[in-house]
Amino acid sequence: MAFGRRSRCFGVVAGLILCVAPTVAQKPYKTLPGTEILWDKWGVPHVFAKSIPDMFYCFGWAQAEAHGDLLLELMGGSRGRGAEYFGPGIADANLKTDRWIWTNEVPVRSAKWLAMQTPEFRGYLDAFAAGINGYAAKHPEALSAEVKQVLPITALDVIEHEQHFYNFEFVASKALMNSPRAGAETAELAMPVAPGLENTAEDMADGSNGWAIGPSHTTSGKAMLLLNPHLAWGGETTYFEVQLTAPGVNLYGATQIGVPSLRFVMTDEHAITNTVNVNNGHLLYKIKEAPGGYVFDGKVLPYTKVSYPIKILQPGGGYKTEAVEVLKTVQGPVIRRDDGVPIALYAAGLDKPFLLEQVWKMSIAKNFAEYEAQEKRLQIPMYNIMYADREGHIEYLFNAPVPKRTEGDYAFWQRPVDGTTSRLLPTGTLTYEELPKVIDPASGYVQNSNEPPWDAAWPTTIDPAKYAPYISPQWPYFRSDRGLRMLSEDSKISYDMLLQKKLSTRSEAADRLLPDLLAAVDQYGTPKAKQAAAVLKAWDRQAEASSTGTILFWNWATKFGMPAAAASSVRNFAVPYVVDKPLTTPGGIKDPAGAAKMLDEAARETERDFGALDKPWGSYLRLQINGESNGNTAAPRGAALNGVDLPGNGGPGAIGIFRVITPGPRQDGISTPIHGDGFTMAVEFSTPVKVKSLVSYGDCSQPGCLHHTDQLPLFEKKQWKDVWRTRAEVEKNLEKAEKF
Repeated sequence: MAFGRRSRCFGVVAGLILCVAPTVAQKPYKTLPGTEILWDKWGVPHVFAKSIPDMFYCFGWAQAEAHGDLLLELMGGSRGRGAEYFGPGIADANLKTDRWIWTNEVPVRSAKWLAMQTPEFRGYLDAFAAGINGYAAKHPEALSAEVKQVLPITALDVIEHEQHFYNFEFVASKALMNSPRAGAETAELAMPVAPGLENTAEDMADGSNGWAIGPSHTTSGKAMLLLNPHLAWGGETTYFEVQLTAPGVNLYGATQIGVPSLRFVMTDEHAITNTVNVNNGHLLYKIKEAPGGYVFDGKVLPYTKVSYPIKILQPGGGYKTEAVEVLKTVQGPVIRRDDGVPIALYAAGLDKPFLLEQVWKMSIAKNFAEYEAQEKRLQIPMYNIMYADREGHIEYLFNAPVPKRTEGDYAFWQRPVDGTTSRLLPTGTLTYEELPKVIDPASGYVQNSNEPPWDAAWPTTIDPAKYAPYISPQWPYFRSDRGLRMLSEDSKISYDMLLQKKLSTRSEAADRLLPDLLAAVDQYGTPKAKQAAAVLKAWDRQAEASSTGTILFWNWATKFGMPAAAASSVRNFAVPYVVDKPLTTPGGIKDPAGAAKMLDEAARETERDFGALDKPWGSYLRLQINGESNGNTAAPRGAALNGVDLPGNGGPGAIGIFRVITPGPRQDGISTPIHGDGFTMAVEFSTPVKVKSLVSYGDCSQPGCLHHTDQLPLFEKKQWKDVWRTRAEVEKNLEKAEKF
């Protein structure tokens, strides 16, 4: 398979066609002799390269081998050409993504970002892309015909995918949501929510647990790190576990498909993990239109207008062409109209093109000083970052290029603000010193489970009054409270205890509210509510396969006000939330009679939908990888791949379950995971380093791959798999070797 050079033409501005020269000549990449990939019996690739560029080449090759169809589909989509390659998609998802990408000019900006990379790191990006192309050229039969049209991949594709994924999916995509007055233009962009997932969409939008435990809080006197991201079980958020070695480099961890740097990583010196943070990195502005443009600081400014043509594959073949017309203001592009009023998007971090390089340099840092120097660059557009190292240092950082503003709190900036004045425009971004952080706290640990940063080192909390009021809100979160309880209930934690605590399925919300709910039902409950209360009284307050009250309590908690990630419905609690009392507030039930009525309603709905009040959780939650999961469309929806069908454990983070599993739409009385524990790793810096991991849905997604479901039995048994990091260990557990 031969790949040629290509130019990329983007759109029309003032009658001129915008094009970018081809990024590199597509020529065969030659590795140094001795470079190889050893694949272990879990399908994890271990790259042993003779140079760092060769290591990146093999990383691209390994991603293509394990996830080739998904990888190329994502790369094609991040070009803004998903509808051209694959058609408009279910509910026009590909087409809406293309419109979103071009409205925000991701390809044009990516070309500029690519030109700004250092020659060294640009070479690494070229090598990564060459590895993808090298695999495709040698194994064309392994890839579907549909995705091969995306080839060849270049470094520009890698930057486009990075910017689309991080800046405009994680950070700015919520700009299209929560707009009750949004009109047809918003509907053309907004991503669809699958039927039956309306109550879980927010819980899926952000998820992860991270713990860094210092020597004073461990039985071994060595630091430990828990890496536990929660994202969708498939598609662009799929995690890929890998080892990358080259002279002076030995990295182990995971990242998303299409990304060449490891966000979740360990070395012999340190380990790093991320969680999604409560960061409003996008700001919305109400634009006041006037003849000739829009009003700004008392003047009428003309819109900058750009037109980008996109092609849409038609069912019978051929293409339809659509123009994405972009109106740009001083704040950013108009992305929607609310009751006819244009809403413009300001996206933070678009002047920071070095995310991938910063992540790479953080991963190869030799000590905390080197690591912190990279953190201070703030090129990563969001995420809490937690760190632990062999010397015993731990850190929590609320990381983001937070737009600096002169007024307003977090709530003020959650809605569109006046766009007619420069007074509300950001004046740069906050510095590293101005962001919430904790280094080596007296508590002996730092943690985050997507809640605001204030309890990161509880009981020595971060004082919100010392930070800009718009950085983050103050609200409770039962999943993080459960984590805090597990971290604080023992004076010291061993590595085995860490492994066990991570797998906890106990509901913090149940512990907090169930005694009051049972008392309320005793006094105010109907016969049906009292029948339900008997089930909840006997329940173990967990989401184990055998647990018989989980479904009922989840239904009641949703009515009480916890369908989303945060326990935000504080109006139903008798005791309001207090930021420095996370284990006791909020608490109690303000309206016992109302809560009893909610249980009556939940009981009737549970019997209607599930046939019984005490249906075991594992008979409803089934561990399967279905046809549309992990980018695999070969099997029909609902068909379990590789014959794996096991009782599940874990549950919604909304009710304070640390082991998050979000069930998908119920079909034939069962549900399968669509989100939650994906990649999990636990590290202790003992000698030798202790490390175990799990990729719940397996480390590959290609049709016919043997490792697509092989870790589900470990998940079902609440077990971990060993991590092999030395060549001798890998060779003892070798499945195959590829030499380059």
